[in-house]
Amino acid sequence: MIRLHQRLLLLLLGLAGSPAAVAYAQDQEDIAPYKMLRSLQFVQDSVVLGDHSAAEMQRFMLGTIDQRLRTIDPSVFDDDRNVDAALIYAMSGGNPETLEYLVARDVNGHFDNRISDVLRKYLSGKGLLVAKSLVETANEYKDKKIGPYLALVGGNVTIAKSPMEALKLYDQARLNAPGTIVEEAALRRSVSICVEAGMVDKGLDYSQRYVRRFLHSPYASQFADLFVKLLVNHDHEVKPDDVVGILSFMDEARQREVYLRIARAAAIAGKGDLARMAAARAQTLAGGPDNAFGALADFYGGMAAIPTDKIDTAAKNIASIPDQELSPRDQALRAAAKAIAEQVLRPPDPASLTQATTPKSYSQEITSEQAAASPEAEQGEIPNLAHGPVVGEAAGTPPSNVGGQQDADPSFSAFVTSSRSQLDEIDGLLNKESN
Repeated sequence: MIRLHQRLLLLLLGLAGSPAAVAYAQDQEDIAPYKMLRSLQFVQDSVVLGDHSAAEMQRFMLGTIDQRLRTIDPSVFDDDRNVDAALIYAMSGGNPETLEYLVARDVNGHFDNRISDVLRKYLSGKGLLVAKSLVETANEYKDKKIGPYLALVGGNVTIAKSPMEALKLYDQARLNAPGTIVEEAALRRSVSICVEAGMVDKGLDYSQRYVRRFLHSPYASQFADLFVKLLVNHDHEVKPDDVVGILSFMDEARQREVYLRIARAAAIAGKGDLARMAAARAQTLAGGPDNAFGALADFYGGMAAIPTDKIDTAAKNIASIPDQELSPRDQALRAAAKAIAEQVLRPPDPASLTQATTPKSYSQEITSEQAAASPEAEQGEIPNLAHGPVVGEAAGTPPSNVGGQQDADPSFSAFVTSSRSQLDEIDGLLNKESN
């Protein structure tokens, strides 16, 4: 049952800064900090559960609690709940200077110096200096109200040097604070660790938990990026049924969006099977190729077919999609795919099937780098790509038919590099046949 002060908060949502909200703030003078913190937690949890209108109220509550803590009688901290409230406020996006203010005036020893010291360093950007102490403190206080927050902070500090230790702390945080903003952050960062560490099964498990609990969080887009990266980076370890099962908890519009993201990223990375599967699912959810979403699904599916024996059909399909159906980034991708397809389908030059007859001295050898820089190479197999961005080098002037979008989209360079390597393999096979 929602308490009275929380009901009042619901009435004030969206009214922060209004006379009603100001009057509410003035009425807080007799409310203990721990009760005010409950209101803040209620608002923050509402945000990650989908009530985005509560974000403004969150800022209002943070300011109200800050003012209350700075003007309160120090005797209220005789109650440990108010001490915990001040610490949690600092870890919940509150003003870090307020914690400094309270600790500096703590003549009665209400605040545990170990906790206040590590938090002050963490909030000032020096968390790595107290990483070990943070982990120890989080484990010691794991059964207290501040435990989940300390575990989350500890995970944030240790994630760079010890991801597995951070994962344990995130598990501890989410299990002790289910359904809260703490669990949302812990799950999202756990997925990030699994992506980098290649922990596919755990990553999928965390992803399913996130989708079931926090699908409407304002941070869900960040999660979607991580989820797509997990699938594309480890496509051979992921079963299509796992993907379908996780995304089935979403409504159709969100499923379609994520499938389109997967199809695009997989097509660029050369993961054809995953790209075609995701494009087919997106096409089904879009209701056909006659709308913008269907056209995008068709486009990404065609991109995935460029490196296959269906390249001719795929090239025609992606060329038939109107420009207005594609974003500038996707128009650049289409230009790259078209250039690759033209080079693959072009009949080989008979001269390219003969061995070079250029005389050279017995002590001189032409390296592959010199050959690539020679005029003959510039007239060889892939002239249209010679001016495109190269991985590890500054991008050159983009071809005029792409509208300068290559520099704006790093995925263009990735697609060209992947496809160019496939052309090199084709040239090698042709040279073998000529010999």
